[in-house]
Amino acid sequence: MINAVLVFNNSGQPRLTKFYTQLDTSVQQRLISEIFTLVSNRPASACNFLPLPPLLAPAPSTSSSSEPTDHSDTPTSITYRHYATLYFILISTSTESPLALLDLIQVFVESLDRLFNNVCELDLIFNFEAMHACLAEMVVGGVVVETRVQEIVKGVRESGKGSVRGKEQSMGSVGGVGRGMWAGR
Repeated sequence: MINAVLVFNNSGQPRLTKFYTQLDTSVQQRLISEIFTLVSNRPASACNFLPLPPLLAPAPSTSSSSEPTDHSDTPTSITYRHYATLYFILISTSTESPLALLDLIQVFVESLDRLFNNVCELDLIFNFEAMHACLAEMVVGGVVVETRVQEIVKGVRESGKGSVRGKEQSMGSVGGVGRGMWAGR
């Protein structure tokens, strides 16, 4: 199960934070800061897998509760990829394959790239609805439901979530006069 999906820029500013498990806001904020510090300080030659930071480690049970704890849903690892100016990070349980998670990050980036015709950080800032819709097409409740880029892009476009700039907007119109705020980019 995927517990969280995070996207940061190189300065540590979150561009996407989606938690699929309930955490207090203060814990989420500390976790975001701690994970960015861990990931950004790693050399480019290091592997893309990290153990769970102590902040999310399961706390020892002090009370004798009668309900059993399901350890399969306990987050255990961090998988990340660094693309240009963005870090894409997944927090997951031990039941998820780290290589499959790397592939999921790749599919997410490819889907965004097709939606935005060569995605950049500004696309994610100004069209965050489309980014959330793309993630929602792929992951529901922490479970991966779709990995085909064509189907993800089709679902986002059909849902009408977010205004995604088209090729004519990013390259200017045919007559040479640009349209919209993406002209000349």
